[in-house]
Amino acid sequence: MEILGTTLRICVDDLEAAVAFYEGLTSTPAQRFERGGVSVAAIGCFLLMSGPESQLEVLRKVSATIAVKDVDEAHAALTRVGAKVVAGPVRTPAGRNLIALHPDGSVFEYVDRNVAV
Repeated sequence: MEILGTTLRICVDDLEAAVAFYEGLTSTPAQRFERGGVSVAAIGCFLLMSGPESQLEVLRKVSATIAVKDVDEAHAALTRVGAKVVAGPVRTPAGRNLIALHPDGSVFEYVDRNVAV
């Protein structure tokens, strides 16, 4: 499995204030979208999320997002080494993702940009 990078997931109460801070920090404009009632802003390696506590409670359980070349390869590699895929793979507007529980209890999202697949 080829890992291309990681994104730090941060749940915030005030998305606008957080966006201003991280845009200033990284000198990068936010890419914004909504998903499942949660407002999201991607800024550099940071993924800011704001929304109802019931949704954020679930999102806080995922430690980080790991970009991979191919989610199917990640699925096979994760399964081979003893991780449990708890959701996905599913298509998203930007590609595909899955959520995996590692044997140590860590939970990570794996994503690819294969939108045409």
